[in-house]
Amino acid sequence: MATREDIRDFLAREPACILVEVTGAAGSTPRDTDAWMLVSKDRIFATIGGGQLEFMAIDHARELLRGATAEDRLEIPLGPEIGQCCGGRMALSFAAVDADNRPKLVKRCDGELARRPHVYIFGAGHVGKALATALSLAPVRAVLVDTRERELAIIDVPGIETCLTAMPETIVRKAPPGSAFVILTHDHALDFLIAAEALARGDASYVGMIGSKTKRATFRNWLSREIERPELFEQLVCPIGGAALKDKRPAVIAALTAAEVLTAVLTCEHPKQRHAALENQLNP
Repeated sequence: MATREDIRDFLAREPACILVEVTGAAGSTPRDTDAWMLVSKDRIFATIGGGQLEFMAIDHARELLRGATAEDRLEIPLGPEIGQCCGGRMALSFAAVDADNRPKLVKRCDGELARRPHVYIFGAGHVGKALATALSLAPVRAVLVDTRERELAIIDVPGIETCLTAMPETIVRKAPPGSAFVILTHDHALDFLIAAEALARGDASYVGMIGSKTKRATFRNWLSREIERPELFEQLVCPIGGAALKDKRPAVIAALTAAEVLTAVLTCEHPKQRHAALENQLNP
């Protein structure tokens, strides 16, 4: 999904376009009924799954734009007859974007963005930058946090926010429920402080810290002295990125960690809190 500004830009540049929505999905399908896209004469915004199905939908939408008499609903079996072997069936609806539904589309896109889980990356070093890049196209709100202005100043990853702060632990306290925290600063003491704050929340979808078995053991000992509930340590992922692949290159660690984080945040047990936060943002 593109950024909030993108849908406004698309609608401003493409006053004539068709909204294509997935209204039914049975069996094996590339997308579910939350998928939608906009089709103009020359451009598209978002996707309903790609492949031959999407090509057919785009062609049909452009027929409507040209004024052809065509159905505003299609039932498409995803079988050999269209060169797609998913085996399911999808229903699509087509509607012209006008003054009435244009604001609804913007609000819908804003809502989808607001519901994105937050991922806070503490440390803008090699792995932090690589992880930010790995998450830049994912459906999350990624924030790269550091105490060093110089490190953040050279970040140029579209879709990634940066946060300069002298006290990273305050960012943890203000984060919404279900957030993920990935800790890889230049200072082990700071790592421990941030990790303790994240674990103490009790509602994080993921708390991970870069390190070795020795660092993990050191943190366990430190945590047992510093907080009342040392059993929270068991919720910490350390080292991050799994143990199956012993590769210490930043890009590899970042890719493996991104998979861990996305698995955690997209199956988070706190959708109600995120929904409440969304309602507060859209209806202040």
